[in-house]
Amino acid sequence: MVDEAERSLHDALSVLSQTVLETRVVLGGGCSEMLMACAVDERARTVVGKKAIAVEAFGRALHQIPTILADNAGFDSSELVSQLRAAHFEGKNESGLDMDEGDIKSMKELGITESYKLKRQVVLSATEAAEMILRVDTILRATPRKRERT
Repeated sequence: MVDEAERSLHDALSVLSQTVLETRVVLGGGCSEMLMACAVDERARTVVGKKAIAVEAFGRALHQIPTILADNAGFDSSELVSQLRAAHFEGKNESGLDMDEGDIKSMKELGITESYKLKRQVVLSATEAAEMILRVDTILRATPRKRERT
């Protein structure tokens, strides 16, 4: 138990040190994920073929972060996330989930932010994992090369 506490403290201090060194922040409360998801959804409309399915799935995955936030706070996630998505499509790009009230509010006005560097790393790691899964799937579906007799 002490080892686990030590690892947790180390992780927290590592995140804190990265946050102090990198002062850029993004809006929290699912706001940045919803902005990314809306951008991915727009891009998915221009992609054709099987790649469109992967792009759409990535957009759905980004929608999961606000859903998880709402679920963990004990609110109706489907209602809140649909309201958040509608707010972003209406151009309210600072909107996020206010988990104190269970409502959609401006994250800028509430002062809810997250570390840019941490958020960037999370998205990059998720993207790399998705790419690896797609590559493995492509490799497994490839037909074996025919052997030539010499």
